[in-house]
Amino acid sequence: MTQTGSVAEGRLSDWISLGVLASWVPRDAVDEAVEAAGKGAKRKGGKLPPHVMVYFAMALALFAGEDYEETWTRLSETLADWGCWDPSQGTVTTGGLTQARQRLGHEPVREVFAQVARPVATEDTPGAFLGPWRKMSMDGLEWDIPDTKPNAAAFGYPGTGKDDAPAAFPKARAVTIGECASHAPALAAIGPCVSKGSGEQSLARQLYPHLREDWLLIADRNFYNWQDWCTAADTGAALLWRVKSDLTLPPLEFYPDGSYRGARHGPRCWKPPAPEGTWTRGTPGTCASSSTRSPIARATGRTRSSP
Repeated sequence: MTQTGSVAEGRLSDWISLGVLASWVPRDAVDEAVEAAGKGAKRKGGKLPPHVMVYFAMALALFAGEDYEETWTRLSETLADWGCWDPSQGTVTTGGLTQARQRLGHEPVREVFAQVARPVATEDTPGAFLGPWRKMSMDGLEWDIPDTKPNAAAFGYPGTGKDDAPAAFPKARAVTIGECASHAPALAAIGPCVSKGSGEQSLARQLYPHLREDWLLIADRNFYNWQDWCTAADTGAALLWRVKSDLTLPPLEFYPDGSYRGARHGPRCWKPPAPEGTWTRGTPGTCASSSTRSPIARATGRTRSSP
C-alpha cells in the first residue's frame, strides 16, 4: 500500500511538473524554435523527432537527479497524452536518446528560451514592482559541466589557483537577468570561464540591448563601467547599480532621505558636473559581502554624454 502510494504520488508530481512545462512551452513555440535553428527532421517517422528531443532536454533539467532512461519514462507517457509522440514506434534506448540529443544541438533550446522566457509576476504579486518599474536583478554564476572533448573545447578548464593546475571538469559561466519577485529568468547569456572576453561584464553586454523601459535593473558593483552603464541606460530602463568605492559621484543636491543627485561623465571628461552627462542619484551603502563601503548609483535620467 505504501509502495503504491509512493508511485502514485511521484506520478502526480510528474504530471504537475510536465503540465506546467507544457503550458509555458507549447508545441508551436518548440516547432518554431526548431525551424529557426535549422534543426528540422531529416526524415519522417523517426522515433525521436526534434520537437520530442527539445522537451527531453528540458525534462532533464526538471528531473536532474534521474538518468536518461528514467527521465524518458517520465516524459514519454506525458508526450503521448499530448499527442506529441506515438508509443507504438517502439522501444527507445539510452544510445538512441544520446544520438538524437547530439543531432539536436543546443540551438533549438536557446531559441525556445528566447521565445518563452519572460517575467511572470502580476500587479498583485508582493514585491514585484517599485512604482512604475518591474524589479529585475542581474547576477552571474558558474558550474561544472561533463568532462567531454566538445565541452573542453568550448568552455575549457579553469585554473584551480594552485600551480595553475587545471580543474577536474570544464566550467561554464552565465549571466542572467531575472525577476526579483518570482525568480523567473528573462534573459541569459552563457559562455566559457577561461577565454578572453569571457567575464561577467562581457556576457552582460549581450543582454543590455534587450532591457525594457518598465524594468528597474538591479546589479552589483562588478558590472559597472561607463560604457555599459550608458548602453543599459539608453534602453530607457531604470538602473540601480552598486559601484566601487573609488568612483566619484559629486553631490549636486541632497535629499531628505540622505541620498543625493549627481552627474557622472565619461572617463576622459575632466570638467566639473554639467547639465550634459548621466544624472544619478547616489546613496552611501555597505556591500553585504565586504567591509568596503561603496555607493549605489541610480539612473534617473540621461542626456547625451560629454565628449
